[in-house]
Formats: sequence, structure tokens, C-alpha cells
Amino acid sequence: MLSWIKLSSRDCFFLGFWGCVGLLAAGYYFQFVMKLEPCPLCISQRIAIFLAGLCFLTAALHNPGLSGTRRYAIIGTVIALCGGMISARHIWIQHLPPDKVPECGPGLDYVLKNFPLSETIKLMLSGTGDCAEVNWTFLNLSMPTWTLIAFLMMAAFSLLQYWNYKEKE
Repeated sequence: MLSWIKLSSRDCFFLGFWGCVGLLAAGYYFQFVMKLEPCPLCISQRIAIFLAGLCFLTAALHNPGLSGTRRYAIIGTVIALCGGMISARHIWIQHLPPDKVPECGPGLDYVLKNFPLSETIKLMLSGTGDCAEVNWTFLNLSMPTWTLIAFLMMAAFSLLQYWNYKEKE
């Protein structure tokens, strides 16, 4: 079906992994070089990118048969779509009217030290007033918008591997 793809699913999973590495490197560049502090939703998106990359790397190293490749493809797609939902929420918060933006909460370090893990996860996934700030744009699109595009591309690329299996030689 996908005969135009000349790469094996293993090679494609490696490419997906390196794409995730590039996205994480860009995030750390923005944080440590450009001094843009990540909000809780940004960190949640990084975690989703890391998990997708981990799935892709595991799939590439494992190099399973047809059913295993399909399982990894579905898992990678689900992880990427979950990350996309976090990005979509971030975009939504950025487009709220100023009076509807959630209040800024305590810093993530403080929450991790003083609240249970369930409260920390709830904060990270719900977003705060910090998440409403747009600190960077490219082609008039904010960073969460670009991250959503990356997640959708990851999901599509991973799902394509469902049909891209080639027998090992």
C-alpha cells in the first residue's frame, strides 16, 4: 500500500525518535539560551514528546514482527494525539479573553515539593495564567501551535507504520 516509502518501519521509527530529540533540543534551547521559562503545559508537552520518542526508539530497537510494529504504531499515535490535546488546550488558553484566563499558580518546583503528585499532574494539565502568555511566534503562530503541528505529524507518521511493515531479510 505504501510502496512509495522506501524505508523500513524500523528506519521510520528511528526517524521519529530523532524528530522527538530535535523537538526536545529546541525546547531546551528556548529555555536555556533564549531564557523563556516553560509553563506547566509546556512541560506537559515536553513529557509527551519524550514518551513518543521513547516509544519510537523502543520500536526501532526491538524491530518486532508485523503485529508488534502495528502495536508500536498505535501506541505512538495515541501518545502523539494525547500530546496534541495538551497543545490544543494550551492554544485555547492563549486565546481566552483576559478576564477568563486562569490565575497564575505557584511555581512548578513549589508544587512538586509541597503537593501530592495527583495535584501536581492536575496543575500541569490544566494550565495557569503563565500559559496564556505568548512569548514567541514564528510565521504568526505561537509555540504551542507549532507543537500541535509537530504532534499531528508524529501521529500521522506513526500511524503510517501500521501499513509500512516489510519482512526482515
